[in-house]
Amino acid sequence: MNSIDDVLRDLQCELVAERNRVNPKEISWLQYDILHLLSQQKWQLPSEMSTTLGISRTKLSKALKVLKLMGYISQKPSGKDGRELLTLLTDDGHELLNGIEIGHNQLSAVASKLFTEEEQTQFAKLVNKLSNALRSDRMRVHE
Repeated sequence: MNSIDDVLRDLQCELVAERNRVNPKEISWLQYDILHLLSQQKWQLPSEMSTTLGISRTKLSKALKVLKLMGYISQKPSGKDGRELLTLLTDDGHELLNGIEIGHNQLSAVASKLFTEEEQTQFAKLVNKLSNALRSDRMRVHE
C-alpha cells in the first residue's frame, strides 16, 4: 500500500492535470484561484485574498492586474480605506468560471461512478477535514 505522502502527491498531480485540461483560456492556477475565491464572495479586499490564498500582496497585485486587463475582474476603492481596492468578478469572469465548471463536473461524474454513496460521503469528510486543517494553518501563519 502507498504511503499518505505518495497518495497525496499523486492526487495533487492528477488534480493539477485535470485543472489544466479544463482551462480553456489558459489562465494561471493563481488566476483561477483568485476568480474562484471571488465567485464565493461578492467583494474581496486584496489583503484578505492574499491571506486566504497564502501568497504575498505583491504576487496577488500582479495577478489582479492581469485579470483586470483580461476583463475578468473590476476594482473600486474601498469605502473604509481608499487605498485598498474592492475586487469584483465581472460578467466575463463569471462566464469563464462557468465554462471551467463544466469540466469540473466531469471530475465529479467520475468520482460518482467510482465511489459508492458511503465512500463519497467518507471521501468528502476526509477531504474537508484536510482542507480545513491546511487553510487553518495557512491563516494562522498570516495572523
